[in-house]
Amino acid sequence: MVRRPTGALRRGWTTGACATAAAKAAFAALLTGRFPDPVTITLPKGERVAFALDAEALEGDAATAAVVKDAGDDPDVTHGCRVVALVRRVALGAGVVFRAGEGVGTVTRAGLALAPGEPAINPVPRQMIRAAIAEVAAAHGAGADAEITIAVPGGAALAQQTSNPRLGILGGLSILGTTGIVIPYSCASWIHSIHRGIDVARAAGLTHVAASTGRTSEAAAARHHGLPEIALIEMGDFAGGMLKYLREHPLSRLTIAGGFGKLAKLAAGHMDLHSGRSRVEVAALAATLATLGADADVIAKAQAAVGAGEVLALAGAAARPLADRIAAQARGVALATLAGGTAVEVMIFDREGALIGHAPA
Repeated sequence: MVRRPTGALRRGWTTGACATAAAKAAFAALLTGRFPDPVTITLPKGERVAFALDAEALEGDAATAAVVKDAGDDPDVTHGCRVVALVRRVALGAGVVFRAGEGVGTVTRAGLALAPGEPAINPVPRQMIRAAIAEVAAAHGAGADAEITIAVPGGAALAQQTSNPRLGILGGLSILGTTGIVIPYSCASWIHSIHRGIDVARAAGLTHVAASTGRTSEAAAARHHGLPEIALIEMGDFAGGMLKYLREHPLSRLTIAGGFGKLAKLAAGHMDLHSGRSRVEVAALAATLATLGADADVIAKAQAAVGAGEVLALAGAAARPLADRIAAQARGVALATLAGGTAVEVMIFDREGALIGHAPA
């Protein structure tokens, strides 16, 4: 995670909002011969916002417009990308037809909101684009029929930094957004990918997934259970987002894998494991050591420790199974959040991927 800057943060715009603006401008140019610049669109909650065009071209029966995405102060991988819409007129009554251009992915797996074979232009951006096309068509007495190809030059390379390849969205990015607005540091895209990962696993008929806080624990859990990539959920710090979605969309078995510090936070009831939003409770770890029969001097040193790693080292020197106990406590928190229906296992790994704590399902 990128460190959040201090002070008021500037909001930004989703790729879906940018695609809508570009498509509206291009369709208007097809009907009038002129590109509106800036072009104003309506967001899903009714707000009207204007976008400047970065490029425009009108050639015969096709018009192209581009908008540069401004993600505000959010560390968004697509900040600064050009979102391009190529629009062509189609037969009356055909409606709006979507195509994937350069850098926009294609869905290849079931379980997502779009069928396999569809361009990865999500449902809300599609609704926004259809509404924008209908608005322009009504203003000029024309049919709201168009073929719209959305492209993000360079998007195929950027998509490798996202969960798209794991979700079976190949060839580029997804055009996303449910509100049109990017709220800085809301991490909406990461939580979205967690939810879609669960959806894809369920649609594939899997009964067991592993949600991990990082790459080391993910690889270790996958090796331990022989899990395919499609069963691996990159949870990161968002334990709550993962558990709450799984509660509504259950699977038979869940493995939660991570390092000691992160899962100690989950054991204490924290649903957001980020260092800026929750802290390891050293006093609670020391109290847990006491319940495991540690000597008074070990407990005193644990109470004065500066972090979870130091307490874990003290537990190891005293031959006390602290990691197992924390895994069991984290499992209890997860089970309470899931409210039944899913068997839960918690695995704690060290930095080399060795299993140091385990609470079996």
